[in-house]
Amino acid sequence: MTTAAWRDPDLPAAARVDDLLSRMTLQEKTAQLYGVWVGAATDGDGVAPLQSEMTAAWDWDELIGHGLGQLTRSFGTAPVDPALGAQALARAQRRIMAAGRFGVPAVAHEECLAGFTTWGATAYPVPLAWGAAFDPPLVEEMGRQIGRDLRAVGVHQGLAPVLDVVRDPRWGRVEETIGEDPYLVGTVGAAYVRGLESAGVVATLKHFAGYASSAGARNLAPVRAGVREFADVTLVPFEMALREGGARSVMAAYTDTDGVPASADPGLLTELLRERWGFTGTVVADYFGVGFLETLHRVAGSPAEAAHTALAAGVDVELPTLKCYGAPLLDAVRDGTVPEELIDRAARRVLLQKCELGLLDADFAPEPTGPIDLDPPGNRDLARRLAEESVVLLDNPDGALPLSPDARIAVVGPRAADALAMLGCYSFPSHVLPRHPEVPLGIEIPTLLDAVRAELPDAKVTFAEGCAVSDPDPAGIAEAVARASEADVCVAVLGDRAGLFGRGTSGEGCDVTDLRLPGAQGELLDALVATGVPVVLVLLTGRPYALGRWEGRLAAVVQAFFPGEEGGPAVAGVLSGRVGPSGRLPVSVPRQPGGQPWTYLQPPLGLAGEVSNLDPTPLYPFGHGRSYTTFGWDGFEGTEPRISTDGSFELTVTVRNTGERAGAEVVQLYLHDPVASVTRPDVRLIGYHRLALEPGEAARVRFRFHAELSAFTDRTGTRVVEPGALELRLAGSSAAADVRHTARLELTGPVRRPGTDRRLWCRTEVSAVGG
Repeated sequence: MTTAAWRDPDLPAAARVDDLLSRMTLQEKTAQLYGVWVGAATDGDGVAPLQSEMTAAWDWDELIGHGLGQLTRSFGTAPVDPALGAQALARAQRRIMAAGRFGVPAVAHEECLAGFTTWGATAYPVPLAWGAAFDPPLVEEMGRQIGRDLRAVGVHQGLAPVLDVVRDPRWGRVEETIGEDPYLVGTVGAAYVRGLESAGVVATLKHFAGYASSAGARNLAPVRAGVREFADVTLVPFEMALREGGARSVMAAYTDTDGVPASADPGLLTELLRERWGFTGTVVADYFGVGFLETLHRVAGSPAEAAHTALAAGVDVELPTLKCYGAPLLDAVRDGTVPEELIDRAARRVLLQKCELGLLDADFAPEPTGPIDLDPPGNRDLARRLAEESVVLLDNPDGALPLSPDARIAVVGPRAADALAMLGCYSFPSHVLPRHPEVPLGIEIPTLLDAVRAELPDAKVTFAEGCAVSDPDPAGIAEAVARASEADVCVAVLGDRAGLFGRGTSGEGCDVTDLRLPGAQGELLDALVATGVPVVLVLLTGRPYALGRWEGRLAAVVQAFFPGEEGGPAVAGVLSGRVGPSGRLPVSVPRQPGGQPWTYLQPPLGLAGEVSNLDPTPLYPFGHGRSYTTFGWDGFEGTEPRISTDGSFELTVTVRNTGERAGAEVVQLYLHDPVASVTRPDVRLIGYHRLALEPGEAARVRFRFHAELSAFTDRTGTRVVEPGALELRLAGSSAAADVRHTARLELTGPVRRPGTDRRLWCRTEVSAVGG
């Protein structure tokens, strides 16, 4: 018997898919363009926007008879033992394969923002902590392990990473971002993508594009970004993750920019993404995003119109429903309203990806092949290393840290004794388990209180909660003050509770009006400081909070952004001195709670000046972080002071650990453009390198700057490299006071218009230096 061409693994994928498409009916092709969500809640307490209103009814047996594009969150919808879940998914795939004429399984996708979002899987630090670590290789290692765990249970696609650049820290999803700088977001995000894709899992970039620029920091609000901000800030990380990471999927954002919803924008999803950037993968809708074109955006009058608009724009797959791409789209094609060519275009992309994943092969088997352990010691070690690197020591003016091993320590605050204080809203215990209070966490998550007691066994540690996370009731503050008054030092553990749609102080749909600490936590901190006992503030948060009210009044300040299941021991290790703090801020910490939005990427008019009495200068700038050791930056060298607009420039610096403890320094390279044809940020990050050094050890770092790294979008909307003066600043943070060395150079020659192959990275080389 002759094997059909589409089953032949020796043929090119394109030939196989063309053969399969030629055999499929319209309904079979359309069935590849949607997913379904088995077990999705419809009681109004879901994990996606308007989930109960947007979930469509369907009959499973009837549905799978024509094939199925995607299966949504078989593991991430309710608590299920991973081994049993893998068997259930395999059975579902077998049923899909048996029901359809061609036996093509579905793509199974899951959330994996801070680890595989399922019961019993490792809860890693959130992306904002990845940014704080400034360590792309470690993030790539984490992505690879997350991908392996997904594949072990039969999952093919991960809905991560988030590449939105923070524009307003009041936005609830700041914890899901990597930071406020596009270069940091792009480099770290691309590393995660490389890791996930190396394990054979399709990485999905989200949210494309502009989602984090929503007006008023409100979730799903309109985007008010200009053309140049959109091009030079919003889009850059996506371009980096596609080119340098190899991501095979992109998720269209919910938002609209200048009146055009992302899911209805062919300029974004087709002209830019595919024709200019050369993307060949799949574009998937954010959950219910196609239907929102009718219900929220009102740019479509029916589900069929919404389907036509999205499909024409370039959305290949409707997730996690067939509300629009199901019967409404099928009927619209049959009556001639929607061209069948649009179905063929999207189905071809979907089937090409299935072919890459091996789902068209005759020997595809969905059953797991080995034992399943989603939180083994290796995972926990990886989570610990990333957590430790992400902890930022903001201040330690008089050396209160490390803590004395036999001190009397009062640990107070609403985040000290709660394991969930370590997790963001897309970690399974925070994301799903609130609907299942009878189910245990599934993983071990030491609290900071327990970790401090384990870290300092000779210390006398007492505890008082002081107040709740968001409740303004100050009733417990008196007890906390009493415990602090009896101690040598008070460790105040404050911060956020992650949740969804207003059920937390941080997370999706948990936006805030200003950056005051939630609830009565500010009042608690005031009372603790008033005791006269040294207060070490530890923040476990999903966003930065304004701390100017306590400037100069605290013994030390430690910031951790939801550091994951090993976050408690990591932070306790910093407090004890076992771990040298090495994190750097991926977002600025404001001085005052109002006056937002503000990030460090400001043109001159966005900086402090005499024309306004409001000073937006942050209390702690982007890139800031202190250490328990000291570093010297010497031997600065630059090569050519004049280069062409297509030229390169090298600068090197020797960094030496001049202290008595091991530590890590993050060498940051910033660009300052004194004069340009449009206003430019005063400084912006264009390179960095993290160095771990033993006492007395030194390393030489070489940055290879190319003129294309100075490119920006001009008045005509064209990306250009302009001739003229530039400054390259080697610095410890984005603040002018932290600049260690400056290289002034001149770009010569004509204005250049670099293509889509332009340099996006400032490559670095490191070599050892003798003692």
